[in-house]
Amino acid sequence: MATEVKICGINSDLALTSAQAAGASYLGFVFFPKSPRNVSIDQAVPLARQVRPGIKRVGLLVDASDEEIREILKQVPLDILQLHGSETPERVAGIKNRFKLQVMKVIKISDREDFNTIPPFEELADYLLFDAKPPKDLKNALPGGNAHAFDWRLLAGRNWSKPWMLAGGLTSQNVANAVRISGAPAVDVSSGVEDSPGVKSPEKIKLFIQQAKGC
Repeated sequence: MATEVKICGINSDLALTSAQAAGASYLGFVFFPKSPRNVSIDQAVPLARQVRPGIKRVGLLVDASDEEIREILKQVPLDILQLHGSETPERVAGIKNRFKLQVMKVIKISDREDFNTIPPFEELADYLLFDAKPPKDLKNALPGGNAHAFDWRLLAGRNWSKPWMLAGGLTSQNVANAVRISGAPAVDVSSGVEDSPGVKSPEKIKLFIQQAKGC
């Protein structure tokens, strides 16, 4: 089966149409003000409504309150809530039960010890996403989209009961190797398909998806 691709940080008609045309399976909308890919509710509404059937709309949240989530969902049609902050298992369960949507929990990885945090999230979440933990010396680090990778060999041979994705520092130049080493059934990219922070490149999106699906 071809590797599935999530293009995250969709914030324009051009990014949306390019990702759909190239064959993305998931489109991510970032609701985190500090991100250069952040979209307001007003910006997200027309974009999310243009997503074709069969492509899942993912809302990226970072330690969002119930009220913030409720305001987004009142207007923006989403299929999955991506929890990219420091949410606890209890918080994941609460969000899933309260809003009745699938939940993707991001697990940030730097070494083997980080895998010890996975079991309770694996039980509760519908998807797992493994992203690189930002280096401690990285100034103004974001929860994700820092263009940093972790050692993909840490994922090799591991199996989970839930669908999972690989993220962190992926580009068209390394995604095939990342999939080969990690065994990832799906990959997530944001900064790796941009010309500048928050500005998606149609050409880079197309090439990334071609490389990922050709693995």
